[in-house]
Amino acid sequence: MPKDEVTLLRVGVIMAGMSSEREISLESGRNIYNNLDLSKYEGVPIFLDRKGRLWEMTLPLLVQNTTADIESRLEKEATRIPYEKLKEVVDFIYIGLHGKYGEDGCLQGLLELLGIPYTGSGILASAMGMDKHMTRRLLAAAGIRVPRYLPISEKAWQEQREEMEKKIEETLGYPCVVKPTREGCSTGLSVVREAEGLAPAMERAFQWDTACLVEELLRGTEITCGVIGSENPVVFLPTETPPRGDFLTVEEKFLPGEGENITPARIPQEMIEKVQKVMLEAYKALGTKVYARLDGFIVDGEVIITETNTLPGMTPSTCIFHQAAEEGMSPMDLVTRVIKLSLEAHSRKKGPLA
Repeated sequence: MPKDEVTLLRVGVIMAGMSSEREISLESGRNIYNNLDLSKYEGVPIFLDRKGRLWEMTLPLLVQNTTADIESRLEKEATRIPYEKLKEVVDFIYIGLHGKYGEDGCLQGLLELLGIPYTGSGILASAMGMDKHMTRRLLAAAGIRVPRYLPISEKAWQEQREEMEKKIEETLGYPCVVKPTREGCSTGLSVVREAEGLAPAMERAFQWDTACLVEELLRGTEITCGVIGSENPVVFLPTETPPRGDFLTVEEKFLPGEGENITPARIPQEMIEKVQKVMLEAYKALGTKVYARLDGFIVDGEVIITETNTLPGMTPSTCIFHQAAEEGMSPMDLVTRVIKLSLEAHSRKKGPLA
């Protein structure tokens, strides 16, 4: 059948968004769009602006450097898509968003109401995965090791600061790590080496959320591992991600040449298998669907999970592509597999994707 007679699935790739991770999302979205199999899919690049509005982009807009560059030209060069009209434009959504309003169940809920299938986990698993405190409660309940930590609300910090400071010092001590509960890409994260540095770190975290985690500073081999599948998920080989400083910066995580991603990790085979086993257990315990990336550390032979990413970064240099390559999958193969698994998950659901 000639190509022009083939009915292609219209795949809307949503990128940018309203979170602190919008620039990374733009890079992920572009890379997803560029790796769509054009024999199966018709790509529709969609920009989510800072006000939560959707726009269908032209290709000249898609290749602009930053979200600000694109946003300044949307009114003249893009086509606005009202939410209620989205189903007329696309058959399926590949979510290239990261962080709040895109990875946390908000967009997933909207797409469920619109009746549009989408990539990744459903509303509940997305919301749980974005909230580091809830993630750790679920993992700990499943017998999976997480860092020692204290959740602290902004209200408690303001009203009971001396008590909170004493509790942190007695429970965790220094050095420790302070991070917002619902942020990614190391946004608002600080390593606190002495008591005098705690207050500025807390204030920095509270700029991004009304709650934060104070946790032990783990020293060991930092690892990250992709998992793909819903009914019978497959665990990729883990990647070792040694930071230059106390923690991985956003540049080290996503920009070519900035960080060191070593796949497979430089650990014994039995430890690789142990990491994969724990990562799979965590993936299932969190109710994750289709694909995700889980981060953690190996400390004294034990695997400690720090967080999950239900919509992992898909920039050209991100480690999930390295891990997929170890399984013989090209970037296009991975994108195609994610779409196929997502469609299968939505075909089986009763009500919103669980």
